Amino acid sequence: MNIAGKRISILGAVRSGVAAAKLAAELNAVPFVSDSAPAEKLEKYTRELEDAGIEFETDEHTERVFYCDFIVTSPGVPSDSYPLKIARERKIKVVSELEFASWFCKGKVIAITGTNGKTTTTTLCAHTLNNAGLKTYLAGNIGTAFSETALEVKEDEFVALEVSSFQLDYIRNFKPFVSVILNVTPDHLNRYENSFQKYIDAKIKITKNQDSNDYLIVNADDENLSNIVTDAQQYAFSISKDVWRGAYFENNALYFKDAEHPQKVCDRSELSLKGEHNVANALAVLTVAKLLTVDDSSICQSFNSFKGVEHRLEFVRELEGVRFVNDSKATNVDSVWYALRSFERPLRLILGGKDKGNDYSRIDEPVKKSVKKIYAIGSSANKVYEHFKNIVDVEIDDSLEAAVTAAFKDADKGDVVLLSPACASFDMFDNYEHRGKVFKEIVENL
Repeated sequence: MNIAGKRISILGAVRSGVAAAKLAAELNAVPFVSDSAPAEKLEKYTRELEDAGIEFETDEHTERVFYCDFIVTSPGVPSDSYPLKIARERKIKVVSELEFASWFCKGKVIAITGTNGKTTTTTLCAHTLNNAGLKTYLAGNIGTAFSETALEVKEDEFVALEVSSFQLDYIRNFKPFVSVILNVTPDHLNRYENSFQKYIDAKIKITKNQDSNDYLIVNADDENLSNIVTDAQQYAFSISKDVWRGAYFENNALYFKDAEHPQKVCDRSELSLKGEHNVANALAVLTVAKLLTVDDSSICQSFNSFKGVEHRLEFVRELEGVRFVNDSKATNVDSVWYALRSFERPLRLILGGKDKGNDYSRIDEPVKKSVKKIYAIGSSANKVYEHFKNIVDVEIDDSLEAAVTAAFKDADKGDVVLLSPACASFDMFDNYEHRGKVFKEIVENL
């Protein structure tokens, strides 16, 4: 698509917005970036825009936003925000940064979405394909915006792309070669009018433009994904049952089956990642790899050598027999449920942050079974305390540092101090990465 000379307004002056603006400028368009956040919070990003000679505004969205040929919106901009409301009223075309970047990517996209496991699965996918000699970029809702890499990808190369529902809200022609939907559980419902069905529908948009030359891989264990209508060739994965075609877990091994021919690919022991949920993630990646004709030995070697993802059940250190684990990326209750089931040692759980309408009863049983004490932090601390006070010992701490210090003081040899907040980080930190980094710094300084 030729966008030379087009006036493009970009909503959001952080990672993906800045990347989209730079991409637009490189293609000789005229980008203008608008963000309602205070200038001091955006200094790192506005410096990049200044260096690139791109005009921008902070502190508000002015009328200038609407003097454009179309708008590119960042995933952090809510659909009910002022500029998007006005754009709809004035019938100005709006696309997501994901859609915008896809216009200029010549390679094949492997798009991975789901409520939980996206980052681990996408990273493992890139690791596995690169190990097999298939040049694969890692991008999306994972740290490197798609717009940053879109022009680099050649026709015979791939992009493993982590995709959020927010990014899918404003797609038009986005068409992955392979789409993967890992799972769908209630999350971000405040963004979807408290409708779980609308959230499911947003996830399923990942396959809406796919045709018979493309592939859709879904979790056969998730009832919410059982009736997807798609023109793509559909495969499945399951940790609990056989599948018609795809990957499944049986007899402590990972199998792949295309039509009626199952074959064992690797043993569970060859997967370096722990936890039942990571078996499911590995099965999804195994399916992608087999569709791209990666051989079994290469898949096994990749699964064995994968070191995991920062901020996702990341081991930090062991001190006086107490292990510290950073799971800052657990921003919803289901992520914490998976985390609690991944340990055999007693846990001291740091929980809380900006609540998104969490139903903590989902983790009552694993908390009863594994958690010695909860250390509640952030704006949701009182809600956490009230819910769990009759289930387990709970204290409220006024900072992450206070919680870590208290947990270490209370801990017995053999305990695990686990940061797995179940909440967004915006009440105390810039993002979950910032929260995880601070946690690791506190632990290293103990």
